[in-house]
Amino acid sequence: MRKPLLTVGFFAVISAAIPAQAPEPPIDDTRLSVNTLVREDVFAGFLLNDLAKLARAEKNIELLLASRPGSRATLLAWQGDTALTRAVFANEAKQADQFQQHYRRAVALFAEARRLEPDSVAVLAITGGVQVVMADRLPATERAAGWEQAYDAYQQLWKLQGAAIEKLPLHHKGEVLSGLAQSAQRTGRDEEATAQLDRILALLPDTPYATRARQWKDNSSARTQTKLTCQTCHGPGTLGARLAEVSK
Repeated sequence: MRKPLLTVGFFAVISAAIPAQAPEPPIDDTRLSVNTLVREDVFAGFLLNDLAKLARAEKNIELLLASRPGSRATLLAWQGDTALTRAVFANEAKQADQFQQHYRRAVALFAEARRLEPDSVAVLAITGGVQVVMADRLPATERAAGWEQAYDAYQQLWKLQGAAIEKLPLHHKGEVLSGLAQSAQRTGRDEEATAQLDRILALLPDTPYATRARQWKDNSSARTQTKLTCQTCHGPGTLGARLAEVSK
């Protein structure tokens, strides 16, 4: 049985959750999950445009693929994340050939990760999480597919974790519910998006998620101009915090 409390929190976080001087990931330390070892560098890549951290993540993912074959599906999803990030950067730099190369690789990596572990919470969360951050930045020809992939990932996550949603910490609960709402809205499922907004207001009152959900309810134009996800930090899962915990 998978542990939802440990894996659901792979969704994107606001940049404040990324330490300015994150420690060098100790790749050989098997006390740490592959997610803890690569997550902050990946996030720094797509949230802060930090190409050095993104490159370090890519190198470390390759090393972990060799040393931790049991985590292959999760690591392939992280590779898909970095490939999609590079595709978006190439698109914004008007490098069409580079975009196509990275984008095709991202699609293939996400598909292989899902093939290997179709019910992996980690794979679903990584896939859905990067798409809610990046899909709006894709070319129009690929944007709808990105949002459909996000929608599918969040729907599968809900099937796996919906029964436990009220027991999750704020960040985890908020990112699941906001991902459901935002991916529904972006794929034209307006009634479903509204129902998810109501759920956020009911389950997360007096939180940043509820504030944004209320804006979406009161002003329909806000739905296309703002996002619901990434409203809180994911501090406890950072590399520094986990290193301190396992070293006690």
